[in-house]
Amino acid sequence: MFRILYAASRRNALVLVSLLIMATVASGIFWYSYATANAAPNIGGTSSGNPADASANDAQSGTQILLGLARDAMHDGRLVAPAGSNAYEFYLSVLQLEPQNRTAQEALRESFPRASEEIESTINQNDLDEARREIDLLREFDSNNFTLALLGGKLSAARNIETKRHEAEAERIQQAATPGM
Repeated sequence: MFRILYAASRRNALVLVSLLIMATVASGIFWYSYATANAAPNIGGTSSGNPADASANDAQSGTQILLGLARDAMHDGRLVAPAGSNAYEFYLSVLQLEPQNRTAQEALRESFPRASEEIESTINQNDLDEARREIDLLREFDSNNFTLALLGGKLSAARNIETKRHEAEAERIQQAATPGM
C-alpha cells in the first residue's frame, strides 16, 4: 500500500512541478509582452503620449535606420547604384524626413565628385539608361550643378552615337536582305 501511495505522490509531484514551471514561463511571457508594449511609446525618452512626439520619434528612428543603411551602402561601394539600394537614395530619403539633417547633407556634398565619376564611367560603359537614372538622382540633391550639365551633354552625345550606330546597322541589314540593288 505504501508503494502505491509513494507512486501516486511521485506522479502528483511531477504534475505539480510541471504546472509550476508552465506558470512561471507563462508569467514571464506575460511580463515581457507587457514591458515591451509599455516601453515602445517611450523610445527616445518621450512619455507624454503626445501623437506629435510619437511621430517625431518615428521620424528620428526612421532617420537613424536610413543613415545606417546609407553608411553600409557607402562602405560596400554602392554610391549611386543599384537602384533602390544605394547611399544617395538613402541620404535623400533622410532629407525627406528631416530636410535640415546635416549628416545627410554633408555626406551627399562630399560624395558628389565620386558619384559624378561613377556616372561618367557608366556612360563610358554605354549603360545609358542607368546613367540617366543616376544623373536624375544627383539632380535631386543639386539641380543646378555644372558637372551634371556636362554629364547630361556627354549622355546626350552618347545617345546620338548609339542612334547613328543603330541606323547604320539597320541600313546594312536592309541592304543584305535585298540582293541585287
